[in-house]
Amino acid sequence: MKNIGFLSFGHWANHPSYKTQTAADTLLQSVDLAMAAEEMGLDGAYFRVHHFAKQLASPFPLLAAVAAKTKRIEMGTGVIDMRYENPLYMVEEAGATDLIAGGRLQLGISRGSPEQVIDGWRHFGYEPEEGDTDADMGRKKAIEFLDKLKGVGFAQPNPYPMFPNPPGLLRLEPHAEGLRNRIWWGAASNATAIWAAEMGMNLQSSTLKYDENGQPFHIQQAEQIRLYKEAWKKAGHKWEPRVSVSRSIFALVNDQDRYYFGQEAKGSDSFGYIEQDKRAVFGKSYAAEPDKLISQLVKDEAIREADTLLLTIPNTLGVEYNVHLLSAIIKFVAPDLGWR
Repeated sequence: MKNIGFLSFGHWANHPSYKTQTAADTLLQSVDLAMAAEEMGLDGAYFRVHHFAKQLASPFPLLAAVAAKTKRIEMGTGVIDMRYENPLYMVEEAGATDLIAGGRLQLGISRGSPEQVIDGWRHFGYEPEEGDTDADMGRKKAIEFLDKLKGVGFAQPNPYPMFPNPPGLLRLEPHAEGLRNRIWWGAASNATAIWAAEMGMNLQSSTLKYDENGQPFHIQQAEQIRLYKEAWKKAGHKWEPRVSVSRSIFALVNDQDRYYFGQEAKGSDSFGYIEQDKRAVFGKSYAAEPDKLISQLVKDEAIREADTLLLTIPNTLGVEYNVHLLSAIIKFVAPDLGWR
């Protein structure tokens, strides 16, 4: 059994073939798709966060809207770039969203990846401390975010407040009990996966990671997950973590599917550079008739190691077609793989 959700990058553009031609289209359709996903029995609605691009960027209004319109499905991010964030304000935003959701928020964060503009976080008013890199800054912000999520008082109360204060130091409000254990770290390397385990975060592993041994993507990702699990045990945390992987998986059940994704069936892993000095391995897309898809996916070691699978979707094709794509996986693929 697996938790199965969708992951949307939330693209829009003024393109004649797009169902999402404006930001409003993407946001409103994201809520509609989350509602439809809950109806069909999916477990999660996850959204990517990218700044300075015609993609989803401000997650909390969207996540709160999904929370208010659904009752069971999880909603989350994959991932929020912490270099751009104020950790304390984010604690308040996340707490409010999780309370609206009734404890269903699953928040993916990371130190960040290459963005659309040079040092975009500088435009948000942030600078690394002397001697630190922007990655260091992102991780330090993540640590502060995790600390303040615990709900322990840290701020000295004003002796002449506008409203009466409770005794002792004050914490940020609203506090969402349990949210600290529902924070995920998007790890691109084995080392950061181990760090995430030591910090007590769940693990999100995407469709790419740094190439650390030249092996196929799913082999490297499975190794990363095993190292994470070992580190978790060594850290002695008192609760069981979760691990998610993302995949582009398309069951070809009609001519429209074959038209859109037939060429994906010939795909394979690829190697390249997402940063000047960091070689990465990019996982292939899966696209085939359901029986062939099942025989391919059963060999994916990383999927076997994970408890949560996020299906990347082509959100620009609209809600109706994405419902069809997700339904095909749930109906024709998931049962034979033991995911349902």
